[in-house]
Amino acid sequence: MFSFLDIRLIDIVDIVLSAYLMYSIYRLIKGTMAASIVMSISAFLIFWVLVRALGMSMLSAVMGSFVNIGLLALIVIFQQEIRTFLIMLSTRHSLFKRLGLDPSMEKTDAAENAVFLDSIVKACESMSKTQTGALIVVARKVGLKDYIETGDKLSAHFSQQLIETIFFKNTPLHDGAMIVDKHHIIAAGCILPVSKDMTLPKTFGLRHRSAMGVTEVTDAVSIVVSEETGGITVFEHGNLQHIEDSQELYKYLKTI
Repeated sequence: MFSFLDIRLIDIVDIVLSAYLMYSIYRLIKGTMAASIVMSISAFLIFWVLVRALGMSMLSAVMGSFVNIGLLALIVIFQQEIRTFLIMLSTRHSLFKRLGLDPSMEKTDAAENAVFLDSIVKACESMSKTQTGALIVVARKVGLKDYIETGDKLSAHFSQQLIETIFFKNTPLHDGAMIVDKHHIIAAGCILPVSKDMTLPKTFGLRHRSAMGVTEVTDAVSIVVSEETGGITVFEHGNLQHIEDSQELYKYLKTI
């Protein structure tokens, strides 16, 4: 009699995981052109289900053909979003990572990390005062080889002096991005993918959009020093964080 109340533990897990998946997809496409496409597709599918329920066989068959072909088309249309979603699952929301069981996680020396962060913060603080434009990309788990190939390879030890030298206005590498991996400057003058996010402030130029773009498709962290205002902005997972001073920058970078 009350069989509809017989809920198993696996049913609860099923509901929670499904809700989490839908919420993650919603966050991924929110504020993008993909959101409008998803709404249109959802309306089409609801109409198709209604047509089938009413027994309209010819129209149902025609719409069913579009659905079968549309699956491949969706993969092509949403390839960027699918890639971002998979990266998000494998990095920020990894269960193994949260439990500390990720075999790819490497323990880094605390003292070396402190020196590394201190060099970034001091360099950004100095360039901010002189309004020297800079874009520093710090690689994490996802490799940045495609973008490294677009610049000049350096493989130099990370230091404040070298950062400021590279981004000095009269040097040939100051316009591109610097890519850092494992406390080493791998390349400079690199070209990054440009974000198409329409919610970015109008005052943000190509440097900021490139900083955001690379964090939308990888798990890297980008740090931008504005050439116009001297302001510092950090991007992670396509989200931006305005930095007020060097202490806030150090604290934020140490946290992530």
